[in-house]
Amino acid sequence: MTQTQNVDTPRGLALAITAYLLWGFLPLYMKALSHISPVEVVAHRIVWSVPVAGILLIALGRTRDLRAALRNPRMLGMACVTAALISVNWAIYVWAITSGHALDAALGYYINPLFSIALAALILGERLTRIQGLAIMLATAGVAVLVFEAGKLPWAALSLTVSWGFYALFKRSLPIGPNQGFLLEVLILTPFALAFLLWQSAQGLGSFGVTTQDTVLLAGAGVVTAVPLLVYANGAKLVRLSTMGILQYIAPTMIFITAIILFGEEIDRGRMIAFPMIWAALVIYSLPMLRQMRRA
Repeated sequence: MTQTQNVDTPRGLALAITAYLLWGFLPLYMKALSHISPVEVVAHRIVWSVPVAGILLIALGRTRDLRAALRNPRMLGMACVTAALISVNWAIYVWAITSGHALDAALGYYINPLFSIALAALILGERLTRIQGLAIMLATAGVAVLVFEAGKLPWAALSLTVSWGFYALFKRSLPIGPNQGFLLEVLILTPFALAFLLWQSAQGLGSFGVTTQDTVLLAGAGVVTAVPLLVYANGAKLVRLSTMGILQYIAPTMIFITAIILFGEEIDRGRMIAFPMIWAALVIYSLPMLRQMRRA
């Protein structure tokens, strides 16, 4: 019997929580690569994700779908868009973590669900409830506080929000399974990643192969990239959408705590005002989902 998102299965919950916990710990891994350029780290994330996702697809016997996608120009075009968006998201994320802006990364992923609601209303024509509208206005006010206090846009946080929001939106239209879709995206990005790494190596600028630690960490970047995404994609099919909506706050909360306690980032006055406003917006947004979960 095929499970749907209308039922929370123990396996689905375990997979979903595992994915968010892995994303929550990811800043610790990326911080260890802070002496390497974000572009090089992203290139290795792409290249080393291919064997991980490929082995899984072979094990599942799903390679036929991928071959069909590679022969479909329309699907390839759509996958190019999602691949471009996810690569931009990865680059900004790596830069934020490695350059002392992990709090901006947390902020971006806190705002993301509210941005996705706004996108659904503007692009897909979905109607906002009063609760959702109030949550979006409160989060927007929080961002406005940050802009007023800092005198500039929190571009890293907003770029993460926008890139992931549009990635999720366009991903919905990609008519292929999540595992096949992820491998298709990294296959599209691999020629560009390899070209950059080869150019960098020819210039004597690459970090791969220079020290054992850097080589192992860069090669492992594929595992820490692919595994959470694949675990999430499979877990999402086995839990309700409302449950996923609540669980998605695990990762940014862990990033927030890590940024303050382990990375020593400071919360200035703007963040002290804005973060509680955004947390309040998320609570308001989550209340209907919590009631729905209790009824179920």
